Amino acid sequence: MRWIWQKADWPKFTWDAETLLPLLSKARFEQGKLLAQAQGLGFEIGREATVNILVEEAVKTSEIEGSQLNRDAVHSSVAKHLGIPTFGLPQSTRSIDGLVEILLDATLKHDQPLTGERLKSWQAALFPTGYSGLFRIQVGEWRSWEDPMQVVSGGMGKEVVHLEAVPSLSLKKEMEQFLLWWEKSLNQVDGLLRAGIAHFYFITIHPFEDGNGRIARALTDMALAQDEKILTRLYSLSSQIMKERKQYYETLERCQKGELDITIWLAWFLASYTRSLKNSAGLIAGILDKASFWQYFNQETLSNRQRKVVNALLDVGKGNFQGGLTTRKYSSIAKISRATAFREITDLLEKKVIVQNTGKGRSVSYDLNWDVCRS
Repeated sequence: MRWIWQKADWPKFTWDAETLLPLLSKARFEQGKLLAQAQGLGFEIGREATVNILVEEAVKTSEIEGSQLNRDAVHSSVAKHLGIPTFGLPQSTRSIDGLVEILLDATLKHDQPLTGERLKSWQAALFPTGYSGLFRIQVGEWRSWEDPMQVVSGGMGKEVVHLEAVPSLSLKKEMEQFLLWWEKSLNQVDGLLRAGIAHFYFITIHPFEDGNGRIARALTDMALAQDEKILTRLYSLSSQIMKERKQYYETLERCQKGELDITIWLAWFLASYTRSLKNSAGLIAGILDKASFWQYFNQETLSNRQRKVVNALLDVGKGNFQGGLTTRKYSSIAKISRATAFREITDLLEKKVIVQNTGKGRSVSYDLNWDVCRS
């Protein structure tokens, strides 16, 4: 089997512009609509959007790799790094902090030079203990062992090799070439195509022992931020990739085993990017609802526990809190006794922050007073 990096002209990628032009036009159209929304959000709502998107991006880029992060701990880390109060949120871990720092560095400092040392610091931040699970790995360095670097699935005796990466002995040269391409391609290659190429190029080299996927997606976010030239984040590409995870890996593998024409990958990338922009409309609507809600009730005195529960309902949206808010669920979210939960629910009812749901039989449940908020 000959991998794409074994081709004589590697890494001179080609693509069919005629095939990609309609997809690129659709992506630019959706991007334009979203950027117009971003300009009208204002500082506070824009910051709220950025926090929500960074949390989503951190959770989903890890989930793609099979790792489940505590969303509240991620939220705590993002808030801490952006100087926002974290009361009521759990303390984050070193590895979560490292991932959040990478995402912030890639997007908020997208105009700073990309270097080998910067990439190595990102990888080291992902593995602060020097371990990936139970195994010690090379941290903050290009991989250096002599055996082939392979991405494999299947049980013993039934292994399927999805990728054999560039040999370790070639990595210094390959990464120098990648970083040179990164610098020269800025403003020379269409920004969206450049983001897709960067993702494919980096993940095919696979320069680290672990963390390559998360770093590839951070690089993609960085390239997109360079194209958009704004600091507010309004969509999560990793969230969309997670929804299409099977096709994501299949498309990467197909091109990595193919020729230097990566039209198929770029077509999938542009389409997925466009879908991520469209799907962000619901998230932005939720953020606007949240801001409007608190503006309406800003004169009401609520405890931090009450605010935590209300925010939990705001985050899932109108009618989406499974089974409605009950005393038992309030008690669980706020970590208080049911008696105290009942008193705090009664207070919220009196202040018209929440209303009782109807038609639920003997089980009493509540939802936010969305109608009052939007009146």
